Amino acid sequence: MAKIALITGATAGIGEACAHLFAREGYDLILTGRRQDRLDQLAQRLNTDYNVRIAVAAFDIRVKEQVMHHLDTLPDEMKKVDVLVNNAGLSQGLDPIQKGTYEDWDTMIDTNIKGLLYVSKIVSNWMIDNGYGHIINLGSIAGKNVYANGNVYCATKAAVDALNQGMRIDLLPHGIKVTAVHPGAVETEFSEVRFKGDKDRAKKVYEGFTPLTPADVAETIWYVASRPAHVNINDLVLMPTAQATGTLIHRK
Repeated sequence: MAKIALITGATAGIGEACAHLFAREGYDLILTGRRQDRLDQLAQRLNTDYNVRIAVAAFDIRVKEQVMHHLDTLPDEMKKVDVLVNNAGLSQGLDPIQKGTYEDWDTMIDTNIKGLLYVSKIVSNWMIDNGYGHIINLGSIAGKNVYANGNVYCATKAAVDALNQGMRIDLLPHGIKVTAVHPGAVETEFSEVRFKGDKDRAKKVYEGFTPLTPADVAETIWYVASRPAHVNINDLVLMPTAQATGTLIHRK
């Protein structure tokens, strides 16, 4: 029977790249995101290319009731999840703390922390019942190096770092692996979302150097997921060669 991976935020970027890679490796998939049309298109493409089973669930990860409903109503056979990739996350705005907006703060906290918790609570209990599993949490270099105007976003990713350590402690008696992957600059929709659709401003973030691609991060996630059963990679930071810290980037 094929293994199963559940990937949140699968409609674009790193989540979509993970979906392709895990499908290529023969995993059946549960794909979640807010955009039903993108999930359906991705599922159709992956099924055609790799002939794997795919369940999709379109919901807003910030809404606990939606998370509970859509995950609880999955078929029982799809709850035998081997790997959970907690990928869904975002940033909103780039303002000093005294000028930040409550709406931006709520969106980041509700998505990056609370949404991750909602999914992890449900799936970790499945894994305990199943007797196996691996949770991979997407952090960020922003959770390791705080930068100017990053305040709340950096705080949410520092929380992911702490939760990752807490999960590993709590789930240790159940034999469940827990890993955090912390990328540096990755060219995805991230900056466009942060700057609320300002494509020109988003493009400038990646000018003058070669950033990571979603595929680079997906390959790293697959690496940690594919280690032998007795090996767990606790914490992994990956950066573009041109990047040394959260803000120190060598641009040509």
